[in-house]
Amino acid sequence: MNMDEPKVIFEDNHLLGVNKGPGWLVQSDRTGDFTLLEWAKRYIKDRYNKPGKVFLNPVHRIDRPASGAVLFGRTTKGLSRMNQLIKERKIDKFYWVITQTAPPEPMANLEHYILKEKMKNKVMAIPINKRPPKKAKKAILDYELVAEIEGRFLLRVKLQTGRPHQIRAQLSAIGCSIIGDIKYGAMEPLPDMSIALHSSEMKFVHPVKKEDTSILADPPDTPVWKRFKSFF
Repeated sequence: MNMDEPKVIFEDNHLLGVNKGPGWLVQSDRTGDFTLLEWAKRYIKDRYNKPGKVFLNPVHRIDRPASGAVLFGRTTKGLSRMNQLIKERKIDKFYWVITQTAPPEPMANLEHYILKEKMKNKVMAIPINKRPPKKAKKAILDYELVAEIEGRFLLRVKLQTGRPHQIRAQLSAIGCSIIGDIKYGAMEPLPDMSIALHSSEMKFVHPVKKEDTSILADPPDTPVWKRFKSFF
């Protein structure tokens, strides 16, 4: 996958926001590939001419084939307080999604139980009216259908919880797979192996400054996103 250089979209003494392209791994895994965290540490070190190791840790992660805003804590205070905001569900997280079929309703609240299948690196979305297996966790999101162009459907998603692969699994469970996401039911991959899932906005009260803060990230400049450019 040809990966575009990340772009810094927010920066202060406590936090760093980066717009990552598809293909970037946020943190290291068994592949040993160069990560967004390493890129961001190098950025901080070069920009501020910092000696020694740079303190930086992700507040959250998004999937490797997805794109969009990723937030890092630059100080222990910033990181711990952002983690507390996540725990208390005080961060509003919005995503753009393009699907290959129309959702059953133009807008809805989805609730499922999410169960991770470790061997497949995949999760199952189990209907909320069924008894959940042990280790299953509740996943909640809201979506709204924004536009349809050439048989593709643009959805605006607001996460209420932050489970692994949550949006991908929940939309697939209602017969509305994300473009390019063959793991969750898409008909075919995209040429660059990305999926049409983009972390577009994060809104919260700054954990140190106590100011309303919004971090915005534009979708990639690729054909799948360009057709909906007027809606972003």
